[in-house]
Amino acid sequence: MLFSLILDVSYAVMGATIGAGLVAIGAGIGVGRIGGSAMEAIARQPEASGKIQGAMLIIAALVEVAALFGLVICFLVSNKL
Repeated sequence: MLFSLILDVSYAVMGATIGAGLVAIGAGIGVGRIGGSAMEAIARQPEASGKIQGAMLIIAALVEVAALFGLVICFLVSNKL
């Protein structure tokens, strides 16, 4: 019984850490693609660089907030057990 409980907790913690890693990787890829696309757009239309940079920062912030939310959920799951 105790071994089963310890095994369940260790699987939950392992799943939470893998989830946190995947969230961080996904956010990094997303922010990288946003930045690359914004730089391409600025290279095509330099006169619109202010609007493009503003939109890029807002979207990147939303991606980071989603990543932080995912990390918080993973930490809550691992600490609740």
